[in-house]
Formats: sequence, structure tokens, C-alpha cells
Amino acid sequence: MNNEDRNKIRSTRVGAQHRRRNKVIRNWIIGILGVICMVAVGVGLYARHLYSTAEQAANKAYDQENAVKTTYGEFNGKKPFAVLLLGTDTGALDRTDKMGNTDTLIIVVVNPKKKGYTMYSIPRDTMADMVGDNSGDVAKINSAYARGGAKMTMQTVSDLLNVPVKYYALVNMGGLMKLVNYVGGIYVTPPLTFTYSGFPFKKGVKQHLNGQAALAYSRMRYDDPKGDYGRQLRQREVITKLVAKLATTASLKNFTKIADNLSSNVKTNLSFQVLKSILANYSNCTSNASSDYLQGYSAYIDDAAYQIAPTSELQRLSNKIRKELGLKTATVSNRETELNKLNEANSFDFTSGQTQTYKIYSSSTTVNEVKEKKDSKSSSKKTAASSSAAAQSGTGTNAGTYSYSNSNNSISSYDTNPFSSGGY
Repeated sequence: MNNEDRNKIRSTRVGAQHRRRNKVIRNWIIGILGVICMVAVGVGLYARHLYSTAEQAANKAYDQENAVKTTYGEFNGKKPFAVLLLGTDTGALDRTDKMGNTDTLIIVVVNPKKKGYTMYSIPRDTMADMVGDNSGDVAKINSAYARGGAKMTMQTVSDLLNVPVKYYALVNMGGLMKLVNYVGGIYVTPPLTFTYSGFPFKKGVKQHLNGQAALAYSRMRYDDPKGDYGRQLRQREVITKLVAKLATTASLKNFTKIADNLSSNVKTNLSFQVLKSILANYSNCTSNASSDYLQGYSAYIDDAAYQIAPTSELQRLSNKIRKELGLKTATVSNRETELNKLNEANSFDFTSGQTQTYKIYSSSTTVNEVKEKKDSKSSSKKTAASSSAAAQSGTGTNAGTYSYSNSNNSISSYDTNPFSSGGY
């Protein structure tokens, strides 16, 4: 065998080795790609499952009756928007005979420029004109939902503060607290020491809360010196901490439970398409939260305890919300501001620390009429006082027979605020 033949054989063997090596490498590559493809398909199927679950939950919670047509680019991640958050403990969102009162009312403004959101609380006992029934009647604002559903509630809140309110989300607070369990609980730092429903809370001490404890923490009102204002503060804290936990990837493991819970305990006129846009374009707005509230003053209306918001406070909160929404400020002028003028003409003092009587006048009453009636009463009191003094001295024409009772002071013994000791 000559050298040429030997080189050919050697070349053939080397080529075979290269071909075998390349085949092994090719098989490894194909195998790796296969695994990657399988994982990708699995993730895709899981993502598709999550999407389907979310869509079903959103459709079940969707309130078609109060649907709002959205404009192009409304939720593009650049414009702020507002949602009215309503909280109820009825647990029967689909039963009109048990709609209940919404003791939690919070206007949530999502602001992409600040990369955060602000919660503006409205006290449950705030006096408000029930917009939509054309009666001109006022009532506690938490009764608007029971009277006229989500539509009346949105209209009433919108008119009270002169801000646009198109979207809402009604949440059963009891159901919402189940979410706390699904996300592994939350941490809070109580602003005061108290015990409620068997759960102890200590001021300034950070503690972990499960769902039941979180519900107790957000419900207590009467043992708080700030009353309902203190409860609002704790509710906003719980909501903020819950939103932060829901926004984490760790919540995906309980995604189905979370979705089922939301579909059973939430009603909203935000469609699934809108919710998708919010999730895609405003996801960076969940970590930064701030809050404010409407500060009212205690008063009695027909022996019922109310919170009356002065016109200056209504204007302050209106200006703040409108600015966040990119709107020009506008004067708040409504049934509440009219009643405030009439009551101030009748000596109602918003700077007083006393619980006073607040009167509901007819819509045709003028400030001059109130002042004239007030002056007439004042003159009558002076005449009665003179007659009483004369009777006691024996110089009056009806000495010893006249008695005077000031019916306007019938609740003057209420000299403490039944709701709170003041603002924060």
C-alpha cells in the first residue's frame, strides 16, 4: 500500500469521526432546543390559562348597566384617571334587597407623572345631596348606594366635590380581606393600641396580619379617638399594603384563587379591555401611594349625627383632585354649599368645637330670609327676657304667669364631637 492510499484511508477515518462528532453536537442542540420549546409552550399554555381565568373573573364582575364608553388613548399610560372605590360588608353584591351602605368611599386617582396613586377618603356620615332623585333631599353619603346604586353614588360624589367620577369598583371588605391570606398576609404599624374581635394591636409596633386580623384592624371605629377618620386611615393602610403585595410575582401562585375571590366580591364598570390597558400601562403606579380626606364637622340634623363639610374644605379637596387629573380648578357650587351659607347666616360656626344643630332649608330659601327670621327670633327672645324679668320683680302685666323655653337649645348638652376629636 502506497502512501497515497494510506492518506486516503486516514482522511476517510477523520471525516467519519468529524461526522459522528457533528451528529452528537447536532443531537444535543436539537435536544436543548426541544426542552426550550417545551418550556416555552408550557409557559405559554400557563399564561393562556391565567389570561382566560382573569378574563372570566373580570367579565363576571363587570357592571354592564353602568358601562362607560372610553375614548381613544384614555388609558395609554400617560393620562391620569380616577376610580371611586366603595367598600361594603354585605357579601351579597348581586342581591338588590341587601345592597347595604357603602361605609368606605375613596376616590383613587392614578397619576403616571408621579408614578403613584392618591386615595381621597370621604367620611361615611358626610351630609350630601342625593343626586338623581330630584328631591333635593340630603342624607348620609354612605346611603347613596342603597338608594340608587352605583349610578347615584357616583353622581352624588361627583356633585359634592365638582370632580368627574365615571368609574367605580365596589368591594366587599370581608371578601377583600380573604385576599390578604392569598398574598401571605400584610405588615402594618398601628397608630394606636386597641383590641377588636379578639385581635390585639399595639401602637408603633410592626406586626403581621392575616385576613381576619386585617379585617378587624380596618373595622374598629368607636374606640378610636379620631372616630371614622381613624378607621379611614387604617383602611387606606391595609389597601395600600394589599395592592403592593398583589403587584408582586409571588401572587401568581394563588392567581386562580385571587381571581375567583375578586369575581365574587367585586363589581365594577371597568371592562376587561380597560383593565388590561391599566395593567399594561400603569403597572409602575402601584409602589408610590399617598392619601388625603374630607374633613367635616359634627352636627345634628333632626337628631341624627352628621359630618358637615365646610365650603372651604369641599373647595380644597376639589382643587387637589382636579389638579391631579390635569383639570382647571372650578368653584364648588351645589346644594351643600347653599345650605352652608344659610346655616352660617343662622349663626352656625364651623370654627366651633361644639356639636351644633344644622338645619335643612328649602331650595327657595334665601340668606336674607334666614337673617330676618334670626333677627326676629332674637328680638322675641329679648322681649321674652324683659317680660320674665318684669314678672319676677312683680312689675309686669302678667307677673308670675310667664315662662320661656328656648327650643333651639334642646340639644345644647351635646358639647362633644361624637365622631372625632379633630383632624389628624
